[in-house]
Amino acid sequence: MTASKSSRARNARIGAQAGAARNATKGAGGSGTAMKNGSADRNGTAKQNGTAKQNGTAKQNGTAKQNGTATRDRGRDQARSAPARNGAAERRAQTQVVPAEAASPGPAVWLQIATFVLALAGLGVSIYLTIAHFTESALLGCSESGLVNCTKVTTSPQSYVFGIPVAVLGLAFYLFAVAIMSPWAWQASRREVHLLRIASLVVGMGFVLYLIYAELFIIGSICLYCTSVHAITFALFVLTAIAAAAWGLKPGVPWKLLGRAQPSD
Repeated sequence: MTASKSSRARNARIGAQAGAARNATKGAGGSGTAMKNGSADRNGTAKQNGTAKQNGTAKQNGTAKQNGTATRDRGRDQARSAPARNGAAERRAQTQVVPAEAASPGPAVWLQIATFVLALAGLGVSIYLTIAHFTESALLGCSESGLVNCTKVTTSPQSYVFGIPVAVLGLAFYLFAVAIMSPWAWQASRREVHLLRIASLVVGMGFVLYLIYAELFIIGSICLYCTSVHAITFALFVLTAIAAAAWGLKPGVPWKLLGRAQPSD
């Protein structure tokens, strides 16, 4: 009886120890699993944080790259547009406001009209002298004695140059002068027209000086009609020289009014 109780008690203790051992084993396994799970959780969080950090870095790199690309694009655009802006500024600087009269083509209108009227007057006198020369008629209103003696001058040997009557040479010169002194010729775009005008007047003035010398020192008399032609030629020479000095050898805006150097062409 006693042995049986002792056996039961011993079996009960053994059973209790075995249950405690199982419970301890289960508790340790659960804690390890929990520990493992916590580690996994931390690792996952760390991994996620790392990924987020990497994503943030990539985003920053992408933004920096975009900013750099945009900066380079703006630099190229500015480099392309700089010459255009500079060209536009240079054109604006060259475009200056000048008086309305100065902006008209050719020299001043009054000068164009004055030279044209003078050329017509010279042509009229030359026509009259040519007619009087070939008809051998006396010139109206001209004295026939003393210092003023038109007949003596128009019939002298000096009234011919290279066998051609001076009156005919004067007629040819003023026919050309009327054309070259017209407003249309003053506004011509070809530089040769303006050069030819100056050259013809230089030659005309040289011829006038010779005729004045012949009248005063060889013939000893002067002709009023011839003197009027000389005066008209001198006036045309002065006006043309003024136009060339102020407007150059091309029509357009006077270079002096623009404050620029005289054009070399």
